[in-house]
Amino acid sequence: MAANPIIGVVFHWLGGLASGSFYVPFRKVRSWAWETYWLVGGFFSWIIVPWILASMMTGDLLSVLREAPTRSVAWVYLFGVLWGLGGLTFGLTMRYLGMSLGMAVALGYTAAFGTLMPPIFSGQFVSEVLGTRSGLTILAGVGICLLGIVFAGAAGMSKEKEMSEEQKRSAIKEFSLKKGLLVATFSGVMSACFAYGLAAGQPIKEITLRHGTPVLWQGLPVLVVLLLGGFTTNFIWCVILNIRNHTGHQYFSSAASDPESKQANRAALENVIDAPAEEMAKAAGVAGSADSRAPMFSNYFFSALAGTTWYFQFFFYTMGETQMGRYKFSSWTLHMASIMIFSTLWGIALKEWKGTGLRTKCLVGLSLLVLVASTVIVGYGNYLGATAPSKKHDTIQTNRI
Repeated sequence: MAANPIIGVVFHWLGGLASGSFYVPFRKVRSWAWETYWLVGGFFSWIIVPWILASMMTGDLLSVLREAPTRSVAWVYLFGVLWGLGGLTFGLTMRYLGMSLGMAVALGYTAAFGTLMPPIFSGQFVSEVLGTRSGLTILAGVGICLLGIVFAGAAGMSKEKEMSEEQKRSAIKEFSLKKGLLVATFSGVMSACFAYGLAAGQPIKEITLRHGTPVLWQGLPVLVVLLLGGFTTNFIWCVILNIRNHTGHQYFSSAASDPESKQANRAALENVIDAPAEEMAKAAGVAGSADSRAPMFSNYFFSALAGTTWYFQFFFYTMGETQMGRYKFSSWTLHMASIMIFSTLWGIALKEWKGTGLRTKCLVGLSLLVLVASTVIVGYGNYLGATAPSKKHDTIQTNRI
């Protein structure tokens, strides 16, 4: 199947929509601590749904995984574990830098490292990116995406300036620029490991294609292994919180939580490429009173719905990646930009920016415009690469510069 970057961009937008929307069902969860509903949703997003869809849409999944090189499977799993660490440390970034600056720094690292490191590591950066018009166009799109992230961070900081001193102290009680930048760097780089895991899974994709899997679904077996790594990290941390906060009974009983577990109901903004906004996470985290009985069926249903929605961001991501041709590394920028676009739109719909000043609203609008432009430019760069008659016709004559 020939690459079609326009369709690829649409797939990435759908993935961004899923990522920007997945937290909405969590808003319906009542009287569960964050670690409880996050782990229940995680079983669906990291284990159940990936296995079901990969089994249905690819050829002989178990045989493919058995035939896959142990080295490749191990690297994919390890990158999944590291990606999980990046997400779990994202909350510390918010603690030390605040929502806006913390997210802008961490997302900037994630977008840059997740996009540029795979072609650099594979030795294609100079020849395929710097040496072609299409590659330079994509690189410009990456830069514009980073600019959009800067504008988003500026909008958040502008909003914070409009807050009262009491609100500021409540939002950033432990501000520390040095600690915050260190944690944001770690979180951003580790979160980019998801892109590395997808690249490390190339041998698995080749094997599943030989087993008759359509090109469009070749990334699904890789997701099975990669998400298992992410599940490992999150499972360990959630169980630790269940024990520490005495919330383990919530999986099995609708009884009211112990008073000690009320602190566990505080909001948690965890994953740098998932959580759309602090306010949305808070709404999910404190949706119900810690003293009320939990609606078990409803909580499991909405947690499962949130987890399934979360998975579809990477379901569409792997589909979009197949349409990017030799510049599939650019999929990460498209993914990051799409997440920010749709999460910002959700924020507007949920009136997170209500009451802010004109400057703040203009910055929000500018960030959306720049991020949309970045996806168009990256898509156009891929289109140039796909339609070029041959690589030599696309190569820039550097001796004329």
